[in-house]
Amino acid sequence: MKGVILDLESLEDLELNALTAEFDQFDTFMASSPEQVAERIADVDVIITNKVRIDAALMEAAAKLKLICVVATGTNNIDLDAARSRGIAVSNCVAYGVDSVVQHTWSLILALHTRIAEYDRAVKAGEWANASQFCMLQFPIRELAGRTLGVLGYGNLGQGVAKIAETFGMNVLVGERPDATVREGRVGFDQLLARSDVLSLHCPLSDETANLFDAGVLAQMKPGSMLVNCARGGIVNELALVEALRSGHLAGAATDVLSQEPPTSGNPLITTELPNLIITPHSAWGSREARERIIQQTIENIQAFKRTEVLRSVV
Repeated sequence: MKGVILDLESLEDLELNALTAEFDQFDTFMASSPEQVAERIADVDVIITNKVRIDAALMEAAAKLKLICVVATGTNNIDLDAARSRGIAVSNCVAYGVDSVVQHTWSLILALHTRIAEYDRAVKAGEWANASQFCMLQFPIRELAGRTLGVLGYGNLGQGVAKIAETFGMNVLVGERPDATVREGRVGFDQLLARSDVLSLHCPLSDETANLFDAGVLAQMKPGSMLVNCARGGIVNELALVEALRSGHLAGAATDVLSQEPPTSGNPLITTELPNLIITPHSAWGSREARERIIQQTIENIQAFKRTEVLRSVV
């Protein structure tokens, strides 16, 4: 059996021997442009891909193709209808990064409340050495205890973030999306905005959530609250977020995601000087342990396919 991984770049530092052993021949490419894909998959049985798009035309040209393994949860880069019609199995990876994303979310929340980045910069700039007393407190610090964490998106990630909030003595609100029926134990979207001191996003990007946090919604958030986005960049209108931070309506924000990644065309969150904003480069998922789980789940998916069993099957 012949396999290929088309975009190894975010996994290249991991041990791949066990994955390679599943194949008689296995080719690896750090990245693949659209023009290179057809040649690289022409005679393979298994494609492994993260973000490289595999459409109907590519599947038709790959006459031997039997299985597509997506080394991620999202499968929007695969034409699933075309795969289904051609009898090509598609599998993905699930819940591999929960601990990593939850940890990252809390690192952002804590950084916003303790102002670690500002104090670090000040110390390295010599301000502590020139201080009039033993400490510096020019950046206001807030405690988490007694504050309210709002969570939008209550799957594994949202639940993990909420669980840790309770250990800090925070109150937790789980919100419904706009116009959704309010289930027991949850609050409506308007209540979530009005009552949350920190609002953490863990919902998928969809037609329903795209540009959800526009200027109007941000204005409904509790004055002085904070927004943390470790979900998807397109959920938050970035220009509106700049204005909400600049005006002081929001006390701070942190995001691990942007509407375009990488931001090759620039981004208002990056180009505007906003000391109350933290940006990380879509790295929340990327702990070594999480990425090792991706490789292990991919191996399991391939082994299950060989046994004609269904495991994490999308098609």
